[in-house]
Amino acid sequence: MPTYVTALALAYLLGSIPFGYLLVRAFRKEDIRDTGSGNIGATNVIRSGAKGLGFATLLLDLLKGSAAVLLAQHLALRAGLADPFQLMTLAAVFAVVAHVYPVWLGFKGGKGVATSLGVFIPLVPLAAASILAVFLVLFLTTRIVSLASIIAAASLCFFGPYFAHGPLSTITLAGLVFIPLLVIAKHHQNIRRLLNGTEHKFSKKKEAA
Repeated sequence: MPTYVTALALAYLLGSIPFGYLLVRAFRKEDIRDTGSGNIGATNVIRSGAKGLGFATLLLDLLKGSAAVLLAQHLALRAGLADPFQLMTLAAVFAVVAHVYPVWLGFKGGKGVATSLGVFIPLVPLAAASILAVFLVLFLTTRIVSLASIIAAASLCFFGPYFAHGPLSTITLAGLVFIPLLVIAKHHQNIRRLLNGTEHKFSKKKEAA
């Protein structure tokens, strides 16, 4: 139990670091929440005109997710847990939830796309590669980040359990499905705009990601 408490607490703290907010505040003296969609994620940072900070946000949000899972794996192996994958999956959930609901920003964070990819890279590498491929194909075809993110997240409900190691516990299976469903739920406004045909597209010339 102490191992679980430590790993999940650290996963939440790592996941809750609002890199988009911090980078824009530090380098542009602005609050990214007052710009565009008000989201602290990489897409909104890029759209604000800070492409370099946007890509840095993307990378750091991805890395914090991976770090949370790898740290949980280390603690699980050191404690000799029978099912390290279960703790790793729970740490992944905590990291993504923390990004979406960070304690430092009044529990109002990002949509969890980059962090979700980050947690799946060490957790289920083949699933991560698959959803990244889905995202890239859709984004390059449509230039709509939200649509690519939503469909990639939906595909994760399949790829996550499919590429997981061995038989899955109920907790692990629930975690692998919960993460993409949370990401999709956080895109509810984007889904509404997609249905209305008013969703924003990235311009190839000005805002290419």
